[in-house]
Amino acid sequence: MNFLDTADYYGEDVTNRLIAEALHTYTDDLVICTKIGGARKPDKSWIPHNKPEQLRSSIDRNLSTLKKDQIQLVHFRKMGGDMDSFKLSMDTMFQLQKEGKVIHVGVSNVNEAELAVALSMGDIASVENMYGHVQRSTLKLPHAEFKGGTGVLEMCEKNEIPFIPYYSLFVSIPKKDERIAEIARKYNTTEAQINIAWLLHCSPWILPIPGTSSLLHFEENIKAAEIDLTEADMNFLN
Repeated sequence: MNFLDTADYYGEDVTNRLIAEALHTYTDDLVICTKIGGARKPDKSWIPHNKPEQLRSSIDRNLSTLKKDQIQLVHFRKMGGDMDSFKLSMDTMFQLQKEGKVIHVGVSNVNEAELAVALSMGDIASVENMYGHVQRSTLKLPHAEFKGGTGVLEMCEKNEIPFIPYYSLFVSIPKKDERIAEIARKYNTTEAQINIAWLLHCSPWILPIPGTSSLLHFEENIKAAEIDLTEADMNFLN
């Protein structure tokens, strides 16, 4: 395991500080990916935090808490706003890259049109959208809109860009898809493991980032990579 996905608004720096406490000084092969562009309110709803000065302060905060001079990969997470504000935010991201604070720029929570604009402005290293077995399209909730969609994944494949699905278990497990349960019984695994295995078999460009606070579940999630689903399994699950 050499890819960690974090953000300074996870517990207000808690995750970043734990990563630094556990792993600093970092090994050369470790990729720490963070995201900026949004913030959390006390009720856990999302608000935009995407003005140029806000993005710069977010980067500086991540650098400080992670104890790094550069961050390998930063996703700009789009939280509302029109296309003009998105372009301004992306321009700031590429400026931060030129200044050396960010090595690779990615985008998050984007639709196909927004990804196309980002690609026209510079090199996009990866896309992080909500995506899972039972949620393959945009999900609108009272406090936020989480963009996903097979179309974005197809664009990533075409441009050979890694697609990083978040909330893959969060949105899938509660819905208890009986097809997942049946395949889990077939391989004597958990439903979470089959959800992750499904992602890994969907596309070689998908990089799952399942989150958990349980060491047991963490170990189970890693073992999902060992599950070899057949073509018949995938046809049944799809």
